[in-house]
Amino acid sequence: MNFPIKEHMEIIGADGVHVGTVDRLEGDRIKLTKKDSGQGLPQGGHHYISTALVAGVEGDKVRLSANGDVAAELFEESEDGKAA
Repeated sequence: MNFPIKEHMEIIGADGVHVGTVDRLEGDRIKLTKKDSGQGLPQGGHHYISTALVAGVEGDKVRLSANGDVAAELFEESEDGKAA
């Protein structure tokens, strides 16, 4: 992955739907800000998405290769529900 992903960038699906906001990169995963929890996701923790799903960066947006609803199903969180 050679895309310049930075804090506070919006993450959107291939369909342009808001998926989350970048908190930071952790290895090969993007950590989403806690404020995005609860948008169809369990509340109270950080969620992660693999950088393998990144199709590109357009300005201040990270575009995924999957539509927003599909990407939300692919979120990861630690087994104890807390940030990994």
